[in-house]
Amino acid sequence: ANSLTMAWRLLKNLSEEQQRYEKQLIFEHPAFLKLCQQLLRGARRMTRGDLVFSLHAVVNLGVPQKTLLVQTLLRVCQERLNQLDNRCISVLATTVSGMDKDKNVSALQAGLQLLVEQRISSIRDIFILQNLMKCLGKDVPVFLKKKLEMAVLREIDRLTFPNALRMFWALVAMNYCSFPILNACSKKIQENVQDAPFRQLILILEACYTLQYRNVKLFSALADYVNSTAYLWDKRQIILFLSACEVLGFQPSGLMDTFAEKVTEDPEFLNLKNLLVVLRVYSRLNHVPRVQKHLFFETLHSCLNKFLPQISNTDLLKAVYSLGILGYLPQRALDELLQKDSMDELILSDDLKEPNAMMLHCVKTCMELDSPSFTKPAFVLTENLSSLVPLNLRKAQEALIELLGDENMFRQNVQLPYKYHIDFEIRMDSDRKKVLPIAATDDHPDSQVQRLAVLFAPMSAFCLGTTHPQGKLAMKMRHLNKLGYHVILIQNKKFQEMRNEDAVEFLKGKIYSEDAFSFPKATVQDNN
Repeated sequence: ANSLTMAWRLLKNLSEEQQRYEKQLIFEHPAFLKLCQQLLRGARRMTRGDLVFSLHAVVNLGVPQKTLLVQTLLRVCQERLNQLDNRCISVLATTVSGMDKDKNVSALQAGLQLLVEQRISSIRDIFILQNLMKCLGKDVPVFLKKKLEMAVLREIDRLTFPNALRMFWALVAMNYCSFPILNACSKKIQENVQDAPFRQLILILEACYTLQYRNVKLFSALADYVNSTAYLWDKRQIILFLSACEVLGFQPSGLMDTFAEKVTEDPEFLNLKNLLVVLRVYSRLNHVPRVQKHLFFETLHSCLNKFLPQISNTDLLKAVYSLGILGYLPQRALDELLQKDSMDELILSDDLKEPNAMMLHCVKTCMELDSPSFTKPAFVLTENLSSLVPLNLRKAQEALIELLGDENMFRQNVQLPYKYHIDFEIRMDSDRKKVLPIAATDDHPDSQVQRLAVLFAPMSAFCLGTTHPQGKLAMKMRHLNKLGYHVILIQNKKFQEMRNEDAVEFLKGKIYSEDAFSFPKATVQDNN
């Protein structure tokens, strides 16, 4: 047992190629066969520790699972399962979790599950608990997941920083989101973030996404640490971190500003793959650097032009779409994209037909509305889709009726050109002091009427933990502004939580406040 375990310990820190070579030498060595024969004969006389660690070593060394040796060790472990201590149970669970399903493995896993259920109250070691969580996996019954959760929470005061890092992936393996455990782990990680390897920071973000766990304080602590130590990291590492943030909808503003400076100083490191990731991240999170914003986008535009001879039509569309969301029109790339051959390939592609059509529509809308030659139309053709208001907007409808006195004072569910839709339209006089009836203003030119577009957006349309709109929503606001609308943007979830009287007062403040009409200039459209 000691010989096999030592062989595995020596091997596991080698590279994959070195491991293959060394394993071949071990298997060809005449002493290895004798060792395996001795282990086979003595399996039933071994101590519980030697038995479990021998199986662990043999499996990891690559002895085939169907061999008599491995199957014998599995059967003996079944026979002696009740004799195993907690540490042996943990090692055995780790071993069988990596093995293919067969009769003996399945029986052993079922036995382990029953044993863990019986022993759970006696396990005090967090490392063993999280190892069991990881190895038992997502198929374990919910009641056992809750028991494991309670066992961890009993020992949560002993949580160490390495345990906190591993716990995220134990919960992912079990497909179980325990907020008390995750909150405790997050606190420990925030306190010791400087000790975490860079790869672990990204793994934490990925685990949070998988578990649907959103902790703005944790994400901010990780982003602030990466930003403060940005000089230590390769730019490609920062791109991976930003990409993980983007998937969560989290905007690390400081880090994104720092990275933008790095791009403008040295754009040569950007290959096509990284360029597409950067464009996607900045457009989805609607982030324009605070300083040298035009230089940043011109740099990205220049990099894109460099790749035009080799870029696929789909990737070209994604790049132009991302820049378009931010209000930047890359003319040379647009010319390339709108050639007939490129358009035909994008539209006729079965797998990507729908997303390609959506992106092409957005690009063409940006070309028209963000063009310097576009002027605000005197009239905007609109259409009422339906008089029925969705359930999630009933409260808003009732508040508007109470505030304005009549349903004729606003329109609901309004369809605009360019496939834009607004929840409610309100019209006011030019001094923004009086709301006007819809019917009475239909024939008036826009110079005498202020049009308000009231949008109730879900939380997912904003960057996590903020009121900062994500890219597509920001583009819609910009384009509604171009069409002559003043946009009032409201987070619907927060609105639904208000009492009725508070909701009315909130809308009153938004409609009659001049601040409601100021549009955030988080675009680079003036550069075109």
